[in-house]
Parts: sequence; C-alpha cells; structure tokens
Amino acid sequence: MEQQIANILAQTVTKTRKIEQLLMLGLTRRQVADLATNGNYGFVQNVYARMQNTLNPTSSAASFPELDYSFTRRFGVELEAYNCDKNVLARALQEEGINVRTESYNHNSRPHWKIVTDSSLRGNQTFELVSPILEGEAGLKELKKVCWVLDACGAKVNVTCGTHVHFDASAFNMDTWKNVALTYKNIENIIDKFLPESRTNGHYCKSLSRITASLIQSVDSITALQQQVFRSDRYFKVNVQSYSRHRTIEFRQHSGTVSFEKLSNWIYFLNGLVTFAQHGSLASGTQLNEIPFLDDELKTYFRQRTKKLNR
Repeated sequence: MEQQIANILAQTVTKTRKIEQLLMLGLTRRQVADLATNGNYGFVQNVYARMQNTLNPTSSAASFPELDYSFTRRFGVELEAYNCDKNVLARALQEEGINVRTESYNHNSRPHWKIVTDSSLRGNQTFELVSPILEGEAGLKELKKVCWVLDACGAKVNVTCGTHVHFDASAFNMDTWKNVALTYKNIENIIDKFLPESRTNGHYCKSLSRITASLIQSVDSITALQQQVFRSDRYFKVNVQSYSRHRTIEFRQHSGTVSFEKLSNWIYFLNGLVTFAQHGSLASGTQLNEIPFLDDELKTYFRQRTKKLNR
C-alpha cells in the first residue's frame, strides 16, 4: 500500500482528486489530511462529504466529522439596544431573578449582568447589556429570560446596534486559533448572507476577506496572530485581541437583537465552528449545506434567514 500511496501523491492531478483516491484506498480522513493537506482535516472532510453525497444523495454532510457538538462552553454576550431606560430595565430584570447593576462604561468582567452606556449607539435611551460568565445550556436558559424581559420592556435595535459573543479561549492551542480564523474567513460569504448588510463590513466588524490564509498559517503565537494578522485591531468580525484582557475569543458580526431564537442559533453556530476548529478548518468554497458542524435544523434556519434577507 505504501507504493500505491506514493504513486497517488506523485500524480499531477488536483489535490481533491488525490484525496478521493487515498480515501478509496481505505485510509482514514486524518491519515489523508496528514499526507495530502498538511493536516487540514476540514479540506479532506469536505471532499469526503461530497463523495458520500455522490454515493448516497440523501445523506447529510452534517454527520461529518463525528464530533460532540453539545453546548457546554463558557460564554458571555454583549447586547446593544435602545428605547428602554436603564433603571427601568434593571428593575424588570431583578424582578425576574437576574442579578444586574447599572454602571458607567467599562470593560471589566463582573459576576453580575451590567447595563452600561455605549457612545457608538444611536437612538433614545441607548444601552449595552453585558452578561457575566455563563455556561452551556444553563447559561442559554438565563439568556432566554433576559431576552424575554428586554422584549417586554420595549427594547429595540437599529443598524448601530450589534451583538457580541465571547467564548472561553483559555484552552485554545495555536492550531485552534488559526483554524477558527481560517474557517471564519472561508465561510464568511455564507455568514454575510444570513445577517443584515450593515454587518458585512462595518467599522466595528471588519471583514477577514483581505487577510490571506498564508499569513494566518505563518504565525506561531497568539501575540503574532493579534499583531501581524489582525493588526492589533479588535474591530474585526473575529476579535482575537479579547484574549489579552479576558482570555476569550469574541465574535462581533451578529446584528443587534433581543430575539432569543436568533441569539441561540448564532451561539450554536459559533460553538460548532469552534469545536470543529479544534480538529481542522473548512476550505474556501464550502457551501452552507456542506458545513459539517450544522445539523439539518440549523441549516434550515440559516437558509431561511438568507431567503428572508434576500441575500
């Protein structure tokens, strides 16, 4: 078999064709990734999924790779909105058992929810509601209650409002950091389509499209990733600068919302992306239906969001 592998790798054919032949030879996807793509498991996974769909058109790419996408991650959210007095909102949240304080603008982590000002927002009675560290499904349950209160208090959003999600990144290695950046960059066009146009490349959520994959791959430390790749700028859709202050990675692209459905589905999307990035990255040109960390329900949700926005 070693000679067969050598012969395949020596062929003057596309990388995809080499991967297909190696898989048909019986090698595992991890072995093929190490041999043909410098360890890029996501590339091999996409080829494998397409092969499976060719053999069985009814199969779903969502079953690949076989990872546990359960949401157990530590996370936090920042919700920007307007049209609600901060003190009124604080009392309403407290009545529902939410530990919350009103504070002046700050970047400090708190053990409670905080309502602060944000000068980037436009509208009457603007505010930013920042969570403490939440965890997994229990954290989502608390977030659901907060969204219900926001809606009941008449909180609204406009194009100046955004939603920022932080994930604990204290256990990330460099491969995970690079795979998150590569995957987000490579499927950014898909994400752009199910979010409002105002969130595709704004001042506070810059695109990753001009960052080259080779530059991302070239760095060997989080500091180099922050400074050389993201130019020490926290206002990218993926903010790696937050690691220095909070030991988190921040995702800044989602539009402002008080809808728990939108928030929870976005958080599940990001959880899948990060979980997958611990093993590999997705290739450029990946389609929504080929994203392996989305189940059929999430694919349907984001497909319908895309249609609703006419993107």
